[in-house]
Amino acid sequence: MKKAPAAIAIAAHPDDIEFYMAGTLLLLRDAGYETHYWNLASGNCGSAEQTSARTRRQRAQEARAAARVLGAKFHPSITDDLQIFYEAPLLRRVSALLRDVRPQIILTHSPQDYMEDHTNTARLAVTAAFARGMPNFGTRPPREAFDNELAIYHAMPHGLRDPLRRRVIPGQFVDTGRVHDRKTQALACHQSQQKWLDLSQGLNSYLGTMEETSLEVGRLSGKFRLAEGWRRHLHLGFSARDFDPLSQALGKLCRINADYERSLNRLK
Repeated sequence: MKKAPAAIAIAAHPDDIEFYMAGTLLLLRDAGYETHYWNLASGNCGSAEQTSARTRRQRAQEARAAARVLGAKFHPSITDDLQIFYEAPLLRRVSALLRDVRPQIILTHSPQDYMEDHTNTARLAVTAAFARGMPNFGTRPPREAFDNELAIYHAMPHGLRDPLRRRVIPGQFVDTGRVHDRKTQALACHQSQQKWLDLSQGLNSYLGTMEETSLEVGRLSGKFRLAEGWRRHLHLGFSARDFDPLSQALGKLCRINADYERSLNRLK
């Protein structure tokens, strides 16, 4: 029996997948993909009242519950908040898990985002994917290299803007309307973050903030009511030029932004 293709969401903190990627991950699961859920950092700084150790435990429990709602395999975090650095020790660990999963699709953060935990996560995911077929790059723990085509998709940055306040426009839109309730249910598992996000970032009801973002991306699509936005990483080192398994898997639920593609072509 042929093994189902795999898709993995790699994010920085517990609740990032639910904010930016969960709808697409759910649709890929519904389309027959084996799905994986991984936050690199533990979320231990996500409280102004509890200790780091207690917050770390609570957020791991919440993330596991969210992964169950999403029907995705949960992978434990490997570092703490504000310690996601682009360095060899973390890269070897990210590479090891990718060689275990052997994904066809990687969903991760935008290379431009409001905090470096997000951008460093994207960098680690990209480099680990690039090194997937390099047996001379040792992983921790050791894992055998593999060499299949894969595609990396970058989610929208928080606030839909880069750190210099410029608007970021998706290259692809995914219609998340049919899975929005499940996406909301998964985000609601992170109950500890309601007060913390209100206090630290002014997110007045984090569930409402997620829905507002989904509605805005849907408006930008010109077609969908609720959507997630993606930008596909350059194919070099990963696949053939036109390899786009997300569009292939989701069909009419995935809309290519023709204006974005035309802007790329003008730069050729």
